[in-house]
Amino acid sequence: MAVSGLALGGFVIGHLSGNLLLFLGRDAFNSYAEWLHGNQGLLWGARLGLLAMIALHVRTALVLRKRNTDARPVRYAFESTVQASQASRSMLLTGLLVLAYVILHLAHFTWGWLDSTAGATETLTRAGEEVVRHDTYGMVVAGFQNVFYSAIYIAAMVVLALHLSHGFHSLFQSLGLRHPSYTPKIEMGARVLAWGIAGAYMSIPFAVLSGGVS
Repeated sequence: MAVSGLALGGFVIGHLSGNLLLFLGRDAFNSYAEWLHGNQGLLWGARLGLLAMIALHVRTALVLRKRNTDARPVRYAFESTVQASQASRSMLLTGLLVLAYVILHLAHFTWGWLDSTAGATETLTRAGEEVVRHDTYGMVVAGFQNVFYSAIYIAAMVVLALHLSHGFHSLFQSLGLRHPSYTPKIEMGARVLAWGIAGAYMSIPFAVLSGGVS
């Protein structure tokens, strides 16, 4: 769980760094997208690796949930949680919600099933010749101009923050790095990192809706 979670967390941060290029303008963002699609070996290697990590993460989560259920087949008559946070108690739910959103996100921006601008292109001159490439910038901006989709995206980032806040913290615990003197600092650092990542992702739809990016 820790290894697959660390790999997925790394992807979330890497994907964010690419998405933030949107603030540098159309050329920077489209050039990044063009570079990605021009390196199909790297792109598909990352996709297959990501798919494997997702499958491993989900399977491990379900196995751990079953072990917990089997260990106590009869529920407590009165449940009073002292140490476990809301984020830790809802990890399976938030994880499945994030997975559901990832599928929606792929259908929207990658597969183009939900967006009529998915096939939009731009023409530019390069070395004296006209080059036609996918207008990823225009597609993303048009997608987030839809208030309904932006609201779903923002809600998904809130769920992601809840999932990551406990995930980052539990990673240290899985490695045996837990001690009363520094565990509270790790917990605080995990929350700051998780919400910082989510906030950076949410800045994109907010910028589009406010007209800062158009």
